[in-house]
Amino acid sequence: MVKRSRIVSFFLIVVVLFSTMGGTANEILKNIKLGLDLQGGFEVLYEVEPVKEGQKITESVVADTAEALDKRINVLGVSEPSIQVEEGNRIRVQLAGVEDQEQARSLLSTQANLSFRDVNDKLMMDGSDLVEGGASQSFTENGQPNVVIKLKDSEKFKEVTEKIVAMAPNNQLVIWLDFEEGKDSFAAESQKEDPKFLSAPNVSEVFDTNEVTIEGSFTAEEAQNLAAMLKAGALPVKLNEVYSTSVGAQFGVQALDQTIFAGIVGIGLIFLFMIIYYRLPGAVAVITLSAFLYLTLLFFELVNGVMTLPGIAALILGVGMAVDANIITFERIREEIKIGRPIRAAFQTGSKNAFLTVVDANLTTLLAGGVLFYFGTSSVKGFATTLIISIIVSFITSIWGARVLLGLLVNSNWLKDKPGLFGVKKSDIHPISEGYEALDLPTRFDKFDFVKPHKKLFAFSLVAIIAGMIVLGIFRLNLGIDFSSGSRLEFMASEPVTEQAVQAELEKTGFEAGTPSIGGNDNTIVSARFDKALTQTEIAKVKAQFNEAFGVEPNVSTVSPVIGKELAKNAVKALAIAAIGIILYVAFRFELYMGVAAVLALLHDVFFIIAFFSLTRLEVDITFIAAVLTIVGYSINDTIVTFDRMRENMMKKRKITAPEELDDIVNKSLRQTLTRSLNTVLTVVIAVVALIIFGSPSILNFSIALLVGLIGGAYSSIFIASQLWLIWKKKELKKKGTLITYKEKNTNKDELQV
Repeated sequence: MVKRSRIVSFFLIVVVLFSTMGGTANEILKNIKLGLDLQGGFEVLYEVEPVKEGQKITESVVADTAEALDKRINVLGVSEPSIQVEEGNRIRVQLAGVEDQEQARSLLSTQANLSFRDVNDKLMMDGSDLVEGGASQSFTENGQPNVVIKLKDSEKFKEVTEKIVAMAPNNQLVIWLDFEEGKDSFAAESQKEDPKFLSAPNVSEVFDTNEVTIEGSFTAEEAQNLAAMLKAGALPVKLNEVYSTSVGAQFGVQALDQTIFAGIVGIGLIFLFMIIYYRLPGAVAVITLSAFLYLTLLFFELVNGVMTLPGIAALILGVGMAVDANIITFERIREEIKIGRPIRAAFQTGSKNAFLTVVDANLTTLLAGGVLFYFGTSSVKGFATTLIISIIVSFITSIWGARVLLGLLVNSNWLKDKPGLFGVKKSDIHPISEGYEALDLPTRFDKFDFVKPHKKLFAFSLVAIIAGMIVLGIFRLNLGIDFSSGSRLEFMASEPVTEQAVQAELEKTGFEAGTPSIGGNDNTIVSARFDKALTQTEIAKVKAQFNEAFGVEPNVSTVSPVIGKELAKNAVKALAIAAIGIILYVAFRFELYMGVAAVLALLHDVFFIIAFFSLTRLEVDITFIAAVLTIVGYSINDTIVTFDRMRENMMKKRKITAPEELDDIVNKSLRQTLTRSLNTVLTVVIAVVALIIFGSPSILNFSIALLVGLIGGAYSSIFIASQLWLIWKKKELKKKGTLITYKEKNTNKDELQV
């Protein structure tokens, strides 16, 4: 009898779920902070250096500097700035949405050490004589902007003016900002049209006051900035830029729109595939995947995460990964239906058998996400944060949520004797009386022998590896500024531009630059690279020049040689840690041979991604490492699914005495899992291809690396990992004579040998 109450409960849950999501999604999206690459702004990494000889840079000094920077940022009115103190006496500042980037950078890095000197550059007063927070912007009687500062001691100022008056006719009180001993002088600067000192008024009388007015050829904005810096206080150190990046607001908006559109296309195709292939369970998966998207964004907002362009890509990829749990579970349910189990029993057994496989597969991706977060820079951290959250949320939606919703329909008895709703033909179902087990079912791949050609496939891989090494030796990698240091210029022109026009402007800068790249559908997206890491002043000059030539302010990123080496070292370290973690986990859950085989297969994948980028001359930047580590975490999913089935087939054998039995185990396991392996890869490939075709050019190389890795991962899971395990296992069998694959009681203990 059909229990209508369960069907009603199913539809009520779905209605409440979508009503809640529809009513709150907009508010959640509004509250999520967008990164620099989506709303414009800049990021700069400062190395804190002594301002004078003998000064020690301690943790306390760095903390005080960060606090001083925070005060200055408040003047800019930037919402939710990020200031992070990092190892090695470094401070990372991120200002999203700031309009005048050059003004902000100048305000941040200027030391703002005010000093009063005579014409011979002798120090008369300095910043320590000012009242803290006592600077303000004002106007003269003529309406000229000026700055008024308050002094702690009017008597001291009286003594200073007495000395200056006595120096007539050289009775100027020279007011400096960041005077450099041995480098700056009044005599030299006074001959220049635009001197470095702020002002040099004649002092013809003695003043007994605690207020001093600084007058110069200021604009109102310049006077406000000067007052703001003096009010916030001088920096106790010198700040040296070792890394910086800037993104124009227009560039960020277009990147956001393109990537969201790519996401809609990719996710829509995944939803369509699930419904067509898996029928009713696929429709349930679409419901839980919609909840997955909503909950991932909700958690992202709750942890106050910053959404970046790679982060949106991770969300789109997350859908492809989250659906893997559904595919693994649905395939197990199908197997149980085919051996004659009733729908309810098939659902319970299939869900139970799939659970640990899903856990094993996702924990390895979680490991890669954790490594990415620890070693990544800002945009990569955004990717890692989204990846980690999406994996955790997929446990809730794809395992628990899908099981609850599908369970309501299954337990209502409405699906009884309706295997077609699970995509199973009645002709494929064996009577339960025949005693079939899921492990005995014939597959559409039974005619394929995956073991026999393994020597030829190994030879093919070896030849491909040698060819890849030759390619790497000849072409090497086209390293981006993240790893080789230098500066990158990017802008989106309002109308099509030519390579010659951009090259001409690059030559005018006076800095060595490579051949510019012109892209986009209408040749409006321009990128070029300078060999050196430009200074703040040089960046301002380049921006002004290109703004004048093309009517848009370019994005400029710089990486110093020190940071480039550190990023390269951290990338190798991240890959090594992820590999060791996977070996340990797979060895613990399965066996050591499987762990080592899995990692060798992953290194095979990583090598071919690197070789492909070398051959195609695609640029290798920090997001490339994010793609590689994602493949390391994700590609092993298929390997684990195969290993899990191999373990089940071995347990069924109980004892193995002949090498042919091992061949049979590997062949049978690969045949039985090939459909789910191909489907899990296919769903992520759909998402990645959508990103390549419709996504932002900023993450094109990232998406291409993922695609190459996914294809290579599918190949290595089938033809590398399982075959390596087979070779080693045969050697073990030859040595031992017999492999025991079941729990055998003896007098002392239970043992399981695999």
